[in-house]
Amino acid sequence: MSQTITVKIKLLPTKEQASILSEMSRVYISTINTLVSEMVTEKKSTKKTTKDVSTNLPSAVKNQAIKDAKSIFQKAKKSKYTAVPVLKKPVCVWNNQNYSFDFTHISLPLMIEGKARKTSIRALLIDKKNRNFNLLKHKVGTLRITQKSGKWIAQISVSIPTVEGTGLKVMGVDLGLKVPAVAVTDDEKVRFFGHGRQNKYMKRKYRSVRKALGKKKKRNAIRKLDDKEQRWMKDQDHKVSRAIVDFAKENKVSVIRLEQLANIRQTARTSRKNEKNLHTWSFYRLSQFIEYKAKMVGIKVEYVNPAYTSQTCPQCSARNKAQGRKYKCGCGFEKHRDVVGAMNIRYAPVIDGNSQSA
Repeated sequence: MSQTITVKIKLLPTKEQASILSEMSRVYISTINTLVSEMVTEKKSTKKTTKDVSTNLPSAVKNQAIKDAKSIFQKAKKSKYTAVPVLKKPVCVWNNQNYSFDFTHISLPLMIEGKARKTSIRALLIDKKNRNFNLLKHKVGTLRITQKSGKWIAQISVSIPTVEGTGLKVMGVDLGLKVPAVAVTDDEKVRFFGHGRQNKYMKRKYRSVRKALGKKKKRNAIRKLDDKEQRWMKDQDHKVSRAIVDFAKENKVSVIRLEQLANIRQTARTSRKNEKNLHTWSFYRLSQFIEYKAKMVGIKVEYVNPAYTSQTCPQCSARNKAQGRKYKCGCGFEKHRDVVGAMNIRYAPVIDGNSQSA
């Protein structure tokens, strides 16, 4: 058993290398779009090889472009050619046999003076806890290089073996805004994760700066700020998901149960002042981070129907609406309302398949 994740690495190419990467990325996308257009016109998959594709790309990259074009054509064919994707964002892809890396560089063939030459590009492979380099010790797949906000990013797909878990101990996790996550185990151990107030403060701060920049019509600055905000949000999701999985490991949990996220924006407990935060926070990404980190340590993740999980009394099954942050039931049961949600998620009906995008 294995799962595939993407490891992102910042590249530091020279001006000459950056220029070559830009041109190769443009040609790569153009080649795919041309091949797809030809296949759609002929209503059949291409039989072209790298010798038949006359573009200024290394043969290995041409071969990858042909594979990608065939994949896009199959999608167009399924839609009976009503939706033919056209790629716009420049990107270039190498298969796993045509690049290598060490602690400081990624080496791959680039087109230099009309010839493919193996070139080393400086890369920040080492992070604070050496996570990236440890992940890259597993089986690597394709390498995608793209430019985002003026920075070059290498995306390497990695197949990581997962451990098959044993045991029946279940933990429910309730996701929210004021409290990013609450977990409750079978034996009633409770843990709160994340900093809801800090998250909302940072969102307000970015929104205020964005508004000021908008009045000055500084669009580039707004784009850079958006990227910075997204990086911060993603980092928070990584920290919370890692803490949740660590808590599950400490308590020998074999199954983590999460809410299905299909309608969380319509059903989440919120107010007008929280509405903007609700519609910009990625609950789906956090659940996906929890899932892939859990699988790596042999913990299964299941998704449940969230209906009435925050209203049902875990003690007598009566339904009550929480007043503020407290949940009270006529039977005498009292708890933090998010803890009640996590308690009920543990035993809610499991839904087949994966959660839907939030």
